[in-house]
Amino acid sequence: MQYRRISRHFHLWAALVIFIPVVIVIATGILLQVKKEFDWIQPATQKVTQKELNISFEQILAAASTISEAEITSWQDIDRLDVRPNKGIIKIQSKNNWEIQISTADASILQTAYRRSDTIEAIHDGSWFFEGAKLWIFLPAAIVLFLIWLSGCVMLYTTMRSKYKKRNHQKNRDA
Repeated sequence: MQYRRISRHFHLWAALVIFIPVVIVIATGILLQVKKEFDWIQPATQKVTQKELNISFEQILAAASTISEAEITSWQDIDRLDVRPNKGIIKIQSKNNWEIQISTADASILQTAYRRSDTIEAIHDGSWFFEGAKLWIFLPAAIVLFLIWLSGCVMLYTTMRSKYKKRNHQKNRDA
């Protein structure tokens, strides 16, 4: 009985301590699971018919610079290029999270949209809040969540064992 009482108290207080980080991880995790289903989270990848690579880096930068929302004037304003040769597109992500999709054939703009998935991912792992949140809040919360799971297993085991003993005791008394 002592293990069950200790587990129950630990389970309750630990759950209260990690409530906010765990809710954040669960909510953002759900959004990240469905990010390809909703263009609001991550813009859909466009389709093209011409898939050859005929453009230079200068053309990529020139095409990206035409989109005012992305605020791209040089390579320093670009966070990453996602080159998809088999799809015939290049995704250009600016540092302010705007995504520009261009054709690899002629550098024409296929789509411009705000990309929220990276922000959601940063919230999910805690790095969005402040520098140390990832290691000093979200990692300990994950460890405590694992310990809560273990204490739940202890409570389940002790409850099942107790019910088994009562049932056997009742059978032996009735016999």
